[in-house]
Amino acid sequence: MRINKYRKTDRPKVVNRKRHRDNAERVPVHVAKGDTVRVVRGDDKGKEGKIIRVHTKTGRVTVEGINIVKRHRKARRAEEQSGIVDFPAPIHASNVMLLDPKSGDPTRTKRRIDEDGTKERLAVKSGEAIPRGR
Repeated sequence: MRINKYRKTDRPKVVNRKRHRDNAERVPVHVAKGDTVRVVRGDDKGKEGKIIRVHTKTGRVTVEGINIVKRHRKARRAEEQSGIVDFPAPIHASNVMLLDPKSGDPTRTKRRIDEDGTKERLAVKSGEAIPRGR
């Protein structure tokens, strides 16, 4: 009988633990759900929208009205309708910029810790605080 040398169960547990840690790692994203952003790269360059969802494992964001794709859906139940469905697909977070609350222009952000210990985001262009859009 042949012995399988390369089975995952034969590996030391440390290797499996490291592989899991690498796969479960989160990518830091500079925007949050509810923020208004402008697309700076890609087919939808110049368009603005609100962030619907942040995918922290892949570093991508879903913005409403941006990167609309078509999916052919089959009816799963008898009363359901099949057809072509339009929905926004995620784009990489580096392709969007947060909008300055004062001027409405795209801006980078920095963080400031207040006297009471809370972190707040500041627009680099105007220096004004960016409220959480949730």
